[in-house]
Amino acid sequence: MRTFVKFTGITDALSLAAVPEGGAAGFVVEVPSNPRNLPIDTARALADQAPSGVEVWAVTRDPTAKLIHDLFDEMGVDRIHVYGQVPTGLEFLETHHIVPSLPIGATGSGDPAPKVPPPEEHPILHLDLAGDPLSAGSIGVPDWEVCRALVDAHPGRKLVLGGGLSVQNVGDALQAVRPWGVDVSAAVERAPGAMDPNAMRAFVAAVLKVEPTLG
Repeated sequence: MRTFVKFTGITDALSLAAVPEGGAAGFVVEVPSNPRNLPIDTARALADQAPSGVEVWAVTRDPTAKLIHDLFDEMGVDRIHVYGQVPTGLEFLETHHIVPSLPIGATGSGDPAPKVPPPEEHPILHLDLAGDPLSAGSIGVPDWEVCRALVDAHPGRKLVLGGGLSVQNVGDALQAVRPWGVDVSAAVERAPGAMDPNAMRAFVAAVLKVEPTLG
């Protein structure tokens, strides 16, 4: 598959094994309000079991520089997906492997497009519904027209679309936005904090089904 797929909120080995090659397992770390939150030691033990070809991402909010250091040095993550503020005082390679989440208003909100950091700082960006989706979840989807305008304005930039994606709407989202990748969480869970491997595979199948239509 050519679309990057990230599953955010991996908490067990069975769901980790269902992440497709070329995709990413996202571990929510140090966000107590999130039902998928894991202590860094638990996340590290799971990350060690990631299948070959699967990237390990930490997902966190307003991290300290120390947490960033620990996630890279102790957990050995490939990237850190950050909601909120990226801390100062980081090394270049740390900054380069941080994926900021850009807040996008809901359809019809009229919210302006977010400021996009330069690619030399953050080559990959994440698009999610404005608010606090890491705690409350994405209730609804971000304005796909705004997301598509960002994709078109930054050709070649790796933009990952999140926010309310599911088996039912991911095909429409890919056709509307044409992102480099997609991110899913609650829609493939059997209960909060527990992903359903069958639902994960169905999500991947939905992505594969629409890919031939993307040109």
